[in-house]
Amino acid sequence: MKNYNCVVTGASSGIGYEVVLSLLQEGHQVFAVSRNTGLLDALFTASGNSKRLHLVAGDLGSEEGLKNITGIIASGVNSVEILINNAGLLIRGTFNALSYEDWVRSYSVNVFGAAGMVRELLPLLRRGNLSDKEAEVKSHVVNISSMGGVQGSRKFPGLSAYSSSKASLVGLSECLAEEFVQEGISVNCLALGSVETEMFQRAFPGMKAGATASAMGRYVAGFGLEGWKFYNGKVVEVSRSTP
Repeated sequence: MKNYNCVVTGASSGIGYEVVLSLLQEGHQVFAVSRNTGLLDALFTASGNSKRLHLVAGDLGSEEGLKNITGIIASGVNSVEILINNAGLLIRGTFNALSYEDWVRSYSVNVFGAAGMVRELLPLLRRGNLSDKEAEVKSHVVNISSMGGVQGSRKFPGLSAYSSSKASLVGLSECLAEEFVQEGISVNCLALGSVETEMFQRAFPGMKAGATASAMGRYVAGFGLEGWKFYNGKVVEVSRSTP
């Protein structure tokens, strides 16, 4: 397998943390993006101070933050093969209790942040090179949604901002796949079920998750590296239970 330039958002904890470690183990160069500099430092230590890991601190929820993040990445590499938009914000509260600012912040991170990463990194994604004997694709964008964002799935009270923003990410993924089909950029969406993370415990206190963060991280990393050979514009439900 060739070595790729990979970008992972929401990389300092949970699934993103494990995705980064899995990609590093496969020999790839990874830009790990998060707002939490302390947790990024812990990730660097967990990686064995890998020279292939580049820590990028910034806030995806603002245009300035997006441009700073993508500017750092662009200064380090000439292409990006794998972009995993994993960052997510969950604000729990009944519909009546959620403020306008809660909705803006939820969509700013979960939707606009993902769209902004694709927009700002598009020149690098166009120069990617994933092609092999099986398929010809320049780069692969993987957007991480939730089973709560899939139409017809069971919904839960208190998660209207989060779940509806993840539903928007599903639609965005399908749209981008069509936008970029002639450019050889593959775009897919993973709708994840319950995973043992801090975010899951905030959403469902005391409930046992169906998968560990490490197992899901390995799956997401593998999908980023290989899923483009089999899918484009698809929403893949990754869950054995609801939630």
